[in-house]
Amino acid sequence: MSVPLARRTSAAALGLATALVLAACSNPSDGGTTAVADTTGARTKINLGPDQNRVRTGKVESIAAKVPEEIRKRGTLEIVDSSGSSAPLTFRATDNKTVIGVEPDLAHLVADVLGLKAHINTVSWENIFIGLDSAKYDVGFSNITVTEERKEKYDFATYRKDDLAFEAKKGSGLKVTGPADVAGKTVAVDTGTNQEKLLVEWSKANEKAGREPVDITYYQNVSDTYLALQSGRIDLYLGPNPVAAYHVATTGKTEVVGTHSGAGATLQGLIAATTKKDSGLVEPLAAALDEIIANGTYAKVLDRWGLSAEAVRKSEINPPGLPKAKL
Repeated sequence: MSVPLARRTSAAALGLATALVLAACSNPSDGGTTAVADTTGARTKINLGPDQNRVRTGKVESIAAKVPEEIRKRGTLEIVDSSGSSAPLTFRATDNKTVIGVEPDLAHLVADVLGLKAHINTVSWENIFIGLDSAKYDVGFSNITVTEERKEKYDFATYRKDDLAFEAKKGSGLKVTGPADVAGKTVAVDTGTNQEKLLVEWSKANEKAGREPVDITYYQNVSDTYLALQSGRIDLYLGPNPVAAYHVATTGKTEVVGTHSGAGATLQGLIAATTKKDSGLVEPLAAALDEIIANGTYAKVLDRWGLSAEAVRKSEINPPGLPKAKL
């Protein structure tokens, strides 16, 4: 899952707003679709079938020329994404094979601008970074948050805001606006993510204030997490806001009871294309992202997944990220 960002000065987004708020059941007769509405109330019919008819754009020679020679000669952009992600980030189409979602759509657009063929590799979360370290993959498009710790090993070109959501069983009566609201609660989170880091920090803050710590729980996959949430074995699930909002919209069994910036209380978190530090790829990636923002294809992709509220105005290279944990 997100860990399977745009204006630096924004405070934490606390409240109940979600990127997706309404849904209809999928319709197998037309290849599988679901209808959602974004925060403006505009309804979007999402295609869940394997024939995506992706938004595409053209090569920009001046940007493509900046790509490292080895990658240009190869002709493919080796993109890595997490197999553990969920709709609408990265997931399987109705054929259970085709990888679809906002992340692969944006990755394909960037590859188009760079004049390369997008090759999507889906791996476990930890193998994203192992593959980037070994140069097996060129860039990660997997809801990866910019953090100060990660900036020591990776370069980032931002392309979406990063907001996290606390999801609870519908009718729970819970509201989460800060650490005190999760004191003593059993909360599931994915290991190795910035969500986990924030939850651990909140738990420590509770202990320091004399409150109960958070009972942090881990599940191997999101389906197990949602079963635990529905059965009452856990109180909350902390994950990426797009995933939580999509799940709320398409099942009607849960609700978002609080949102928070992925970079903490004083900084708007940002999601970024992630590449090995000093690989020479971050500048053309940022330029390609700026190109698709300017030519309107970026907005079309976010709109088709109901994520227009997460748009950024420009791609930033290595902006301030989630601070390192205080020892």
